[in-house]
Amino acid sequence: MTVTRSAKSSTVAAGNLGFPPIGLARELKFALERFWTGGSPEQLGRVALELRQRHWRLQAEAGLGFIPSNDFSLYDHVLDTAVLVGAVPPRFGGRNGFTDLATYFAMARGTDDVPAMAMTKWFDTNYHYIVPELESAGTLQVGSEKPLSEYREARAIGIETRPVLLGPVSFVLLSRTRGDRAALVRRVAEVYREVLDGLASAGARWVQLDEPCLGLDLSHEERDLFDIAYYRMANRSRQGGPKLFVATYFSDLREQLPLALQLPIWALHLDLVRAPGQLAPALAGAPSHLTLSLGVVNGRGVWRTDLDRALTLVRRAVDRLGPGRVQVAPSCSLLHVPVDADAETTLDPSLRNRIAFAKQKLEEVVLLAHAATEDDSAVRDRIADHRQATEAWHVDPRSRDVEVRRRAASITGGMLARHSTFGERRKLQAKRTPLPPLPTTTIGSLPQTAELRRMRAAARKGHVTTAEYETFLRQEIEHGIRFQEEAGLDVLVHGEFERTDMVEFFAARLNGFAFTEQGWVQSYGSRCVRPPLLYGDVSRPRPMTVRWSRFAQSLTSRPVKGMLTGPVTMLQWSFVREDLPAPDVAAQVALALRDEIADLEEAGIRMIQVDEPALREGLPLRGDERSEYLTWAVDAFRLATAGARDETQVHTHMCYADFGGIRDAVVRMDTDVISLEAARSTMESLEAFGGDGYTSGIGPGVYDVHSPRVPSAEEMTAGIHRALEAFTPEQIWINPDCGLKTRSWDEVREAIPHMVAAAHQVREAIGASA
Repeated sequence: MTVTRSAKSSTVAAGNLGFPPIGLARELKFALERFWTGGSPEQLGRVALELRQRHWRLQAEAGLGFIPSNDFSLYDHVLDTAVLVGAVPPRFGGRNGFTDLATYFAMARGTDDVPAMAMTKWFDTNYHYIVPELESAGTLQVGSEKPLSEYREARAIGIETRPVLLGPVSFVLLSRTRGDRAALVRRVAEVYREVLDGLASAGARWVQLDEPCLGLDLSHEERDLFDIAYYRMANRSRQGGPKLFVATYFSDLREQLPLALQLPIWALHLDLVRAPGQLAPALAGAPSHLTLSLGVVNGRGVWRTDLDRALTLVRRAVDRLGPGRVQVAPSCSLLHVPVDADAETTLDPSLRNRIAFAKQKLEEVVLLAHAATEDDSAVRDRIADHRQATEAWHVDPRSRDVEVRRRAASITGGMLARHSTFGERRKLQAKRTPLPPLPTTTIGSLPQTAELRRMRAAARKGHVTTAEYETFLRQEIEHGIRFQEEAGLDVLVHGEFERTDMVEFFAARLNGFAFTEQGWVQSYGSRCVRPPLLYGDVSRPRPMTVRWSRFAQSLTSRPVKGMLTGPVTMLQWSFVREDLPAPDVAAQVALALRDEIADLEEAGIRMIQVDEPALREGLPLRGDERSEYLTWAVDAFRLATAGARDETQVHTHMCYADFGGIRDAVVRMDTDVISLEAARSTMESLEAFGGDGYTSGIGPGVYDVHSPRVPSAEEMTAGIHRALEAFTPEQIWINPDCGLKTRSWDEVREAIPHMVAAAHQVREAIGASA
């Protein structure tokens, strides 16, 4: 058996931090969904093994010296870590040996009897992780052999890997904890020592420990946790165990850089895409034994790397440290990008020549590693080809629209303010659209059935006519309206049956966007999204939603919300051009949405929801960078919505985020109603909005739509009462956590009447107490 080893010390090594697990054609997604609907564990295991082996071979063939293992997950790598250390909440049956698949997926998705664990965004990305629950350090122990078994799988096919673990400190800091965090970190590190022992026995020479929390604003107590953990694990590394490689990403280490450099580790990874300025102090402070891994290829974007700029950083490190102490890598795990741009056969060739997915990014990493110490013609030619593609696109006329830029330059401060105060608007809205206390609604989408997806695909391929497809959509919308009326909802939605994705739908109707065929990225579990490519100036050639909104409203006397995706979310969930500042791009999108709102109003739509679930997601990780971001992000939202008439009720929706740091910004958005995730977090997300200063409407979710579990009316009633502890009945709306597109009609037909019944019960209780 031939095992691929890392590069010799006389060369710069090429490495990777993680590979997207879902597969080029979303094989993991479909395998998971088959398993959840009755498939066998063996079938799921075969697909998972095939994907892991395929990805290891791809990376070995690319020429990487350091290939990750244990970066693959059936649902989420943070959940995997919780299982690894035995952090299984007692409500899932406690620990009885190693956790089985049923318990694993129950933790992620819940069951009929037990709610799922909380879920939130992974730093400032659109990836969602399951939030571990840590209560007692004494209950933690090795609960999984996954890192060891996957390392052995790779060796069995002749590939040496560097196993990846979420670092012990970041794991604890990202968890819900009770008690002494230092004791928890100490115990997690002890569990990791056992894991390192097992990997050492199997032959592992390196282990990667991801510590992205090193890039956050940390207290002295939190910084001390790194010493507690790493000096506890260091003995294993020094006594013949695997060498420890700590990976940081998404942020500048700043004041934590000296701490990171002095940890008892052998290598440190720095994100030089987000923070190239940290290279100089790292080179100056690196101890003589330490290798630096340079993240110079963007692991979160799809545009080709500026190889000249990246190579300058790599050569600077080589000059200071020597080639043997330098590695080249993506800035972070490639979890956040699609698999292979070679599959994009229909994309415009000039645009196709500008993109790099995971496979192509690894090719860039290997090329940079060679170029750092080699000066042959083949390397120079490949870099020249990259340079030419980049320069050609920057002058392509499709990337610039003079009229769009002229209009954006004419934006004034007056365009960012509603005509009247919220108090004045509320009276006009109540007169135009009377509603009961605790009005009920949903977030936007209704279930998308297999039949709907088949019909949409048939229309796209020309197998059914446009007229046939639109007739089908009308039937679906009418069915959705009638269901909502029968369920007793007060404010309806048209169901979004014509939409595949809340960003893709609008991007397809705006100039400046392009689309891939296989550009899938995992969001959570089996949920995958296909972010569009925002390559040029953005404009709206014609109305996007008016036709279907008007049709839905014509079917009922109850108000039907118009549904739009906000400008910040359009940016966050797209792969955005790098040659124009983000605030400028957001303003272009906002102007297009402003025009759409005006057209919806003319069509008689009385409520318009502009979703911004990604506004919190985009918040910089460092506190001193947040004010600037929140200013332009909220300004973009206000630019889109402030032109609305006073009697038009403007809603927004946010989910799966900590709102504590953005409360004032949310207030400044000046919406009439905000709906947000609260069921899975048991109303904790409401804490940021309680107290003085927040007077607008608020819709805390009482139904977790990311779980197949259907809560009872009594459970939802309890949630509403918890919300009433912080807000007045006049403020509260009743709604699910998020859209219903991923749920089945059977689940929704049971859950929504429960929700309406809960609202009625609380209304009666309020009336009785009054």
